[in-house]
Amino acid sequence: MLSVAVFAIKYLGFGKLKSSSGQYFQSLDHVRAIAVFTIFVWHFIHFDNGQLASPLVFPFSFFTEGHTGVAIFMTLSGYLFAKLLDGKRFNYFAFLRNRFLRLAPLLIVYIGFLAIVKLYKGQLGFDFVERIVAGILFPTLPGIGWSITVESHFYVILPLLLLLTRWSKISLLLFLILPILVRTVIHIYTGEVQSIAFWTILGRIDQFILGIFAFQNRNLFAQRNFLAFSIGIAFLFFWYFFDRSGGFYMSPAYFLLNKPSPSPIWIFLTTFEGVAYSALIAWYDNSFRHSGGRFSDFIAMIGTYSYSIYLLHFIFVFQIPVAIDQHLFDLSNPYLLIAMAIPSFLIMLPISYVSYRFIEQPFLRHRKKYLH
Repeated sequence: MLSVAVFAIKYLGFGKLKSSSGQYFQSLDHVRAIAVFTIFVWHFIHFDNGQLASPLVFPFSFFTEGHTGVAIFMTLSGYLFAKLLDGKRFNYFAFLRNRFLRLAPLLIVYIGFLAIVKLYKGQLGFDFVERIVAGILFPTLPGIGWSITVESHFYVILPLLLLLTRWSKISLLLFLILPILVRTVIHIYTGEVQSIAFWTILGRIDQFILGIFAFQNRNLFAQRNFLAFSIGIAFLFFWYFFDRSGGFYMSPAYFLLNKPSPSPIWIFLTTFEGVAYSALIAWYDNSFRHSGGRFSDFIAMIGTYSYSIYLLHFIFVFQIPVAIDQHLFDLSNPYLLIAMAIPSFLIMLPISYVSYRFIEQPFLRHRKKYLH
């Protein structure tokens, strides 16, 4: 499979997702691959409520709390656009047009597929249409589509964030105080802020900001291997103890009773994620050469196809472990469940290739340069 992937990358031209400016950053495709794999495993282990298993041996809580993969994507977006737009003037409306061409076609196909399935089952009603329309402002798009809404909200405020970076490098961090204060007030008055912090721009804006800040200060992280190692280990320990305290679902009953966690940790959780991931992305992007090897190209290919995997895996990821459990062997062991997520993830690659080749790529050709 590795040889086939490398052939596709080098000779068919399907393996590199370049920006409209022609720039390509293989290191960031590696980060995309890690993010989408983390999210896939997180959903895969929902089989037999594996995500509710007793805390696993360190560091496997990273996967039982794999919702954090979304934070990797959000932080990466801030870092990437800071890198693309660094010191440049750009046509904002052309930028928005390009982002629409990047995200909307596959999202529309995905929603259309779900609508057809619901129609076939006799379940298609006005409530589905209402969710789609509301998804412009609220996290109501089906599957993991809610995060596309958050991403689009980031694009709306991006000019303001870039303006802040031109005033001073510290202005972004000062601006970060505002969403933290808003979440604090919401927690005081409602008793919980998990639903706001996880699902909306009011929580995710920290990650975009910190991604931008990390690029602006990338020299602080370049070649700082011990710092990156320390941040990574500390963050993995954080997830271990967070998982032991109930994690995303059981603090105390989000999964069972749809009651978000009252813990004040959610005021700062997305900030913690943004700090860790922004530092690690800046370190990885500025400390190594990222090209030439077959394995590197293969991981980058996954990153290129990550948007298709991200959206479409929701159609398959809950059925695959059921089929394995029914026809091959018992999957009640959470460690085995995580292990089987790896070959199951590879099943998504040919599916995502077809999606990228015939749905995403044709529209990408219509993007226009927006940098001056």
